[in-house]
Amino acid sequence: MSCSFPFGCCCMLVLLICALGSFLALDHIDILGDSARKELNNMVFFVFNPALVSSNLAQTITSENIISLWFMPLNILLTYIVGSFLGWEINKITKSPQHLKGLVMGLCAAGNLGSLPFVLVPAICREKGSPFGAPESCHKYAMAYVSLSMAIGAIYLWSIVYNTVRVSSTMINEVINVNNANFDEETSKALQEQIDCEFDSECSSATDHANESSLPCAKNDKQGKVLILDTIKKQLYSFFRSSNLKAIIAPSTTAAIVGFIIGLVPPVQKLLIGANAPLHVIQDSALLLGEAAVPIIMLTVGGNLLKGLRGPGVQLSLVLGIIAVRSVVLPLIGVLVIKGAIHLGFVHADPLYQFVLLLHYALPPAINIGTITQLFGSGQSECAVILLWTYSVSSVTLTLWSTFFMWLVA
Repeated sequence: MSCSFPFGCCCMLVLLICALGSFLALDHIDILGDSARKELNNMVFFVFNPALVSSNLAQTITSENIISLWFMPLNILLTYIVGSFLGWEINKITKSPQHLKGLVMGLCAAGNLGSLPFVLVPAICREKGSPFGAPESCHKYAMAYVSLSMAIGAIYLWSIVYNTVRVSSTMINEVINVNNANFDEETSKALQEQIDCEFDSECSSATDHANESSLPCAKNDKQGKVLILDTIKKQLYSFFRSSNLKAIIAPSTTAAIVGFIIGLVPPVQKLLIGANAPLHVIQDSALLLGEAAVPIIMLTVGGNLLKGLRGPGVQLSLVLGIIAVRSVVLPLIGVLVIKGAIHLGFVHADPLYQFVLLLHYALPPAINIGTITQLFGSGQSECAVILLWTYSVSSVTLTLWSTFFMWLVA
């Protein structure tokens, strides 16, 4: 695609594919209904995204270039930390509903480090008069930077944002369950007494001892130690259940680790990467699967958008706050951070690398957040509407910021 403003054109491309998803989700078309979107999201989560992350990371990240890119994971983490804080402030100011608090923080924290940079940065390399050198060299390094960005972003997204949205969704479900439970006072007291004496098998014998008449649940030292150990075991079990470690080690996170191993271990890389590699068909298969991730995510977001337009609206102040964070505040903070890092010698002098670091702060929210809300069944309609407006605005703001960033690094 050739365009005088590649960033604006690519944002419009995202909107067009989302519009197609909305069309396919119409009742009289019914190709992309609720059940179909849910199954597609599961496929994206377990198959397409991991394939996209591992295949691109494996063929572009090497032991030679990984050392010079050490600041990139820290830079992306800073965008998540600052964005989460700003999202928390928006929740306080707008008094957003409980089930949207985690979503708002996630939308402010996580930028689209996957689909957009994969389209945008190589597009700039192909443009005539690109400030980043020869197209072939620019494209090679661009893919390395973008692949690492996507891999690190996937780890942060499926650990930080996934669990932030999960906690928010779980809290609202627990409130609903508590409101639906109608226990009277006597039943509550009876339950409490049952819990208090859960391990008390000797309450009846305790009444035979006059000096222990005030201690109906007396325990000897050995029994006390057993009780303490049982309590610790239960608390540890409860912690690991609530931590949802399976979600932290998400498929995309595991795929990123696999991609790093393939790229950084030369014998494994020679076995899988390149036209002459004995097992190159495995890498080719992963690349083919990964290419399906971006359009499928956009289609499902478009389907969710149709549901969101039919459902309850979103607070205007909430939408404006998220747009202000992603399109104005974070890019300004990013300029200060990257300029400071360059001054301190943390970032090397490659203009393309500096441009990608700056771009992390100006991207619209990650489309995968729509997949996360779909998995939890909470906030998907609101998320789709917010994504629509943020991407509509980004078609203008991202073009302006990218032009400024190119001038800044040149």
